[in-house]
Amino acid sequence: MKSASLNRKAVRSMCGSLIVGAALIATSAVTYAQTSLDAGTHPLTRAEVRHELEELESVGYNPAAGDDPDYPAALQAAQHRLEVKHQEERNALASTDPTSPAKAAH
Repeated sequence: MKSASLNRKAVRSMCGSLIVGAALIATSAVTYAQTSLDAGTHPLTRAEVRHELEELESVGYNPAAGDDPDYPAALQAAQHRLEVKHQEERNALASTDPTSPAKAAH
């Protein structure tokens, strides 16, 4: 009798632990999903990732470098060069636009 009672307690304890574990996993998944949606972002499409990679390669980034010891720094430098390139393009576009506030100020 004593062992049957202990077995029932052990089974109840395991079931309780499984329920708590499942609840934690579900809560984590919901929290992650809400955080992603709250940020106003969407999952990147394959085309968007390809476009970003092509842009980074256009400013000298080489993803085929393999085990590059300068990996994070090289990528960050390429991202910075790309941002500078985009800013220059925006400035050039604004300087040729006759309705641009910068052009009107001259």
